[in-house]
Amino acid sequence: MGAKAGLALKVVQWFIRGVQFCCSALILALFSYFLAVLTNRNLPIPTWTRAVEGISGIGVLYTILGLLLLCCLAGHPFTSFIAIVLDICFVGSYIYVASATRGGASSCTGTVDTPFGTGRAEDLINNQHPTYRQVCQMETACLAVSIVAIVFFIFSAILEVVLVRHRRKEQRFGPSPANNYTSGYGNRRGLFGLFRRKEPVETINPNILPEHTHPDQMRQSYNTETTAVGHENGVHNNKYQYDGQVAYPETGTATTHTTPAGYRY
Repeated sequence: MGAKAGLALKVVQWFIRGVQFCCSALILALFSYFLAVLTNRNLPIPTWTRAVEGISGIGVLYTILGLLLLCCLAGHPFTSFIAIVLDICFVGSYIYVASATRGGASSCTGTVDTPFGTGRAEDLINNQHPTYRQVCQMETACLAVSIVAIVFFIFSAILEVVLVRHRRKEQRFGPSPANNYTSGYGNRRGLFGLFRRKEPVETINPNILPEHTHPDQMRQSYNTETTAVGHENGVHNNKYQYDGQVAYPETGTATTHTTPAGYRY
């Protein structure tokens, strides 16, 4: 159960990193286009556009590295701590991106504010394509994916904490009868064990002594005072009888034992 839960957590984190990568890549592509157009037309380049370009570029590199290292370093305290710190930093960074692209929150009609300046939505930028409306719509896309990135970076930081705790449980509760001598922490309920049916686990106490034999399980034998060794005429000899002594057979009368007693056992 522990191994399956760990694999599920890794898959969820891999999906989250993938969404972060897509958001960062989209912002990077659009702002690269903005910067290319501004440079080719000798238009002034706002500082905030370069900042957004740098944030999205670093976000792409970080998410790619996170996807590659997730398989082998997921849940390690040191790497997870670094990932949590970076996730929190990217939350703040993408809040800045959302604030910088707030011009895309409008309906992109009338007068719009874009990285190319302020103008009417129908007008061409520097008498060339694209129009201000098209640039505004691209800015709207950047605003939307930046908000999505903020949410997923928060989820990623929380999931890193869960991965570290899961790894520590794996190390604390090693192979034992509770988990059929496999890796994991047995029937302890975790994040994914709340909806699973708890199966009974048979445990054996090593301090319990073996069960004694019951009287009905013993083989029937002769009486304690008699033995079947050296008997004649169907009369059992007393196993405590020696030569010359008086024996008391089962009839209750005293008789002299005349045969060699021999070895009774």
